Amino acid sequence: MTVIHHQDARRTETPNAVMTTFASPTQGGSDQALWQVEMAADARGPVHDMDAEQVWTVVEGSGRVVVGDEEWALGVGDTAVLDAGTTRQIVAGPTGLVAIVAGRGGAIASGPGRDPVVPPWIS
Repeated sequence: MTVIHHQDARRTETPNAVMTTFASPTQGGSDQALWQVEMAADARGPVHDMDAEQVWTVVEGSGRVVVGDEEWALGVGDTAVLDAGTTRQIVAGPTGLVAIVAGRGGAIASGPGRDPVVPPWIS
């Protein structure tokens, strides 16, 4: 068993959000990754896809997931299951978005004009 104390959570800031890693392969040795995403009002994440499924649950605020020409609104308590290989963009609502996200640790993100990479919050 591994315990990762709150003060040991890893925080990663990007231009679009702040991710706090609770568990991942390099933080607690789990095959899974669990993190929190905090986005400011109307912030837009990059258009990207992952090579593994992710599960997003909104705990504060609201937002939407854009996949191609479709979009789904998300509010507190809503959960989105994003399939591997789904090109998506996460957009925060007018009061921001806080979500808890789970997915395979070490999953690879890619997108238009970007080299594939394992995001640091899930490594």
